[in-house]
Amino acid sequence: MSTNRRQFVRNMAFSAAGIGLGGIASGFTAKSYSRIVGANDRLNIALMGCGRRVSAYYAALKDKNNNVDVAYICDVMKKQREKVGKDLSGKVSGKATLVNDIHDVWNDKSVDAIFNATPDHWHAPGTWMAMQAGKHVYIEKPCSQNPREGELLVAFQKKYGKVVQMGNQQRSAKESQEIIAAIHSGIIGDVYKAVAFYSNNRGEVPVEKKAPIPEGLDWELWQGPAPHQEYTDNTWDYNWHWYGWHWGTAETGNNATHELDVARWALQVNYPEHVDVEAAKRHFKNDGWVMYDTMDASFRFSGNKIIQWDGKSRSGYNTYGSDRGTVIYGSEGTVFVNREGYTLYDRMGKKVKSSKSSGTEAGTALGGGGDMTDTHVANFFNVIRGKETKLNSPIEEGAISQMMCHYANISYRIGKSFNVNSANGHILDKDGMKLWSREYEKGWEPKL
Repeated sequence: MSTNRRQFVRNMAFSAAGIGLGGIASGFTAKSYSRIVGANDRLNIALMGCGRRVSAYYAALKDKNNNVDVAYICDVMKKQREKVGKDLSGKVSGKATLVNDIHDVWNDKSVDAIFNATPDHWHAPGTWMAMQAGKHVYIEKPCSQNPREGELLVAFQKKYGKVVQMGNQQRSAKESQEIIAAIHSGIIGDVYKAVAFYSNNRGEVPVEKKAPIPEGLDWELWQGPAPHQEYTDNTWDYNWHWYGWHWGTAETGNNATHELDVARWALQVNYPEHVDVEAAKRHFKNDGWVMYDTMDASFRFSGNKIIQWDGKSRSGYNTYGSDRGTVIYGSEGTVFVNREGYTLYDRMGKKVKSSKSSGTEAGTALGGGGDMTDTHVANFFNVIRGKETKLNSPIEEGAISQMMCHYANISYRIGKSFNVNSANGHILDKDGMKLWSREYEKGWEPKL
């Protein structure tokens, strides 16, 4: 903790109304005061977004080795922030104030870091505004709603020098780190291809219709940086994922980020040279899901390397023997890797080695969470403190992996394949570049 920070804490009255995690806050006790100012590396953190993903952080927040205080629980839906407050009451350190408006968090100089688990359209704007307010950020995938936001995130991080970890937590898995290092050392020869996949059995989605704004929801703030529109039934909770491109990034942005990141990591590639996609809505054709639910995408890179994405949102058949994972091909063997570990095969297809995780990281369950997330969060905290020197998924790496998802979505939307400038990632197609960015609600435009 810096001298200025210690002085700030000493001078704070800490008498604002709030919900303490041990009950109603009535000021700052001598015991809690001495605990914070005496712990040089204690971090004050805030939770931004209290939907399905937030519970994945609980174990890390409860872990005393992480040495954090939960200062704020923020969500635009009253019942969600109250639920998280109740979940964490008496189980984590800190006096958490429950707030509706994230601006209250940004304006508090005592907050060190924010966990951004909002809907997709809030991820990048919420992160760069947090950096502008002096906060480090753990940003969930997808880190951006469009390609330009990925560029902006990297630029904001360089300008403000904050620690920004993207939540593609498999980068923190011991087994994944082990086998990727072995691949880089030549264990399967010259690596030339990876197939990333995901299979889920999502059901029907209601057709959108105008409806009253749910009680307790700040609809205007939920929309935030996206151009505002009237509320439609069931949008705020989860189905915004499938109701078009205004909010979300479809299944590819929602989930392919993880496996495409592993594929890119294994092949040691950045931007592709060519993108080709076949995608369509194949299931429940009259329901409210307006995007594709099935996609095959190919990304061709220099050096004759290729990454393929096989995404099935509403077909639970496990084509590759698992609901998600990555198969990596080399001239002398093959590797299958997922959240449960890896299996190494020689060129003849004989199993050479298998390493299975003893952890609990979820596969396709909503919200997820488990040991990979716990380790990923700890890495974030330790880099902030200087106890570790390297983030496992810094935003400049995460943004490139996210770009592959954007390429796939854009190719689907314009109905054609395209070439990419592999030096800067820009699409070499005028129709594709029309979707490079988005419009923002007036007053929410990014200001770098």
